[in-house]
This record gives sequence, C-alpha cells and structure tokens, in this order.
Amino acid sequence: MQDLDYAEMLEIPVSTVNVTKKKSFFRRPKAEERTKDDELKDMVVDSVNERAGAYVAAEDLSDPPKIKNKTAAAKNDGSRIIIAEMAAVCLIALAIFLTNLFMPNSAINTFIASLSHPTKEVAEPTYTEFELSPVVGSFSDAEITLSQNGVISFTAAGGVYPVCEGKVAAITQSGELYTVEIAHTSTFKSVISGLSDVYSAEGTQVLPNVPFAYSDGSAEVKVSMYDNGELLNCYSLSGVVPVWNS
Repeated sequence: MQDLDYAEMLEIPVSTVNVTKKKSFFRRPKAEERTKDDELKDMVVDSVNERAGAYVAAEDLSDPPKIKNKTAAAKNDGSRIIIAEMAAVCLIALAIFLTNLFMPNSAINTFIASLSHPTKEVAEPTYTEFELSPVVGSFSDAEITLSQNGVISFTAAGGVYPVCEGKVAAITQSGELYTVEIAHTSTFKSVISGLSDVYSAEGTQVLPNVPFAYSDGSAEVKVSMYDNGELLNCYSLSGVVPVWNS
C-alpha cells in the first residue's frame, strides 16, 4: 500500500512535494516478530523517500525570472530619442544666434532674411530703353525703307536680324513664307513677315548680331514693333539703323 502511494506521487509534476507517511492500518510487528519480508519492505520505503527528497531538492523552488517590461523599455528609448532631438535643435538655434551676432552677412543669414523679406520684383525696361539694331547684315546692299506708320521693309536675299534681344514667341506659316513674333518684354514685341526660312525655334533666345531667319529675295520682308498691342512709329532710320526719336 505504501509503495503504490509513493509511486503515484512521483509521477505528479509539482514544484514542491511534501511526503507524508500514512499510518498503516495494520499493527507494525514487534522486533521479535519482524520477518525478512518486513525488513525488505522497510528498505524499499526508505529508498523511495530518499529519491523523493533528492527530486524535490533538485527542483528550482526560487521565484521565476521576471520578464522585462518591453513597454517601459520602449518608452525609455523614445524618451532618449526626443531628448537627443531637442539637444540637436538647441545646438542649431545656438549656432544661428552666434552667426547672426558675429557674421551678419553670412550666407545663412542672407537666406533667412530672404524668407522673411520677399524679393522685390524688378521692373521691366520700357521699349525706349532698348538700343535698336539693323535688320540686315552689315554687308547687305538691301534698300531699307520706313513707312509713316513705322513699318521697316526691304526686298533682298540675305540673313534677317532681330531689332533687339528677345525670345521667339510664335512662328506661323502662310504658303511658303513665315512670320515670326519676337517678345522683348511682356509688352514690347516685334513682328517680322515675308521670311523664306527660320533658324530659331519657339522659345529660343535671339540676339541682334545673329541672324534668326533668311530671305531669298522673292518677297518683301516687313518689320513692325508694338507696345501693348499698339504699333510704334516713334523712331527713324539712321542709314539702316533704326533709332528712337528724342
């Protein structure tokens, strides 16, 4: 009966085992009445008790290791990052302050000032501020005429030049001839018609000393200047060079 009780207790997984020896229902025989079977039985019981005690001693009865609080660790890491960022911002602010104090004309101060003070728009020049140039080359023998309403015209083969610097705004074609509109400002422009070929595409810059088109001499080339859509006639010819009237 005792062997069965201890065997069952050893199969139960527990952290702590208290072994209680049950009182036998049968009277323990006196020493003179003990037989060899009784002695063998006591040895088995003592052996089981010793093994049970060794098993309990081998068990780790200490408190289980505490699990690190991951949430708290994450909060600590976040706090460190925030502190580092605040320190970086403070250092940048200090650097800007010292730069403003000792280097008022530095690039960073100029940049910051440009943010607080918008750049003023530069006023466009008026058409009379442009210096006009001849519309034919210096070696051309073309006869240049100027009408009373301010239209320059000639009929000759050769390169055609803009009256002043500008940008090609539009190119139109009628039959085999082209008309080019050159924008000099947002309001001042020139229109040249009767061209056989155009070298410059829309949006390209043109210069007064570089031909932008060509005439084969088969059609009359006409040059007109406008400001706010109004045809200008406030200039005259000095040889082949147009000049503003004073």
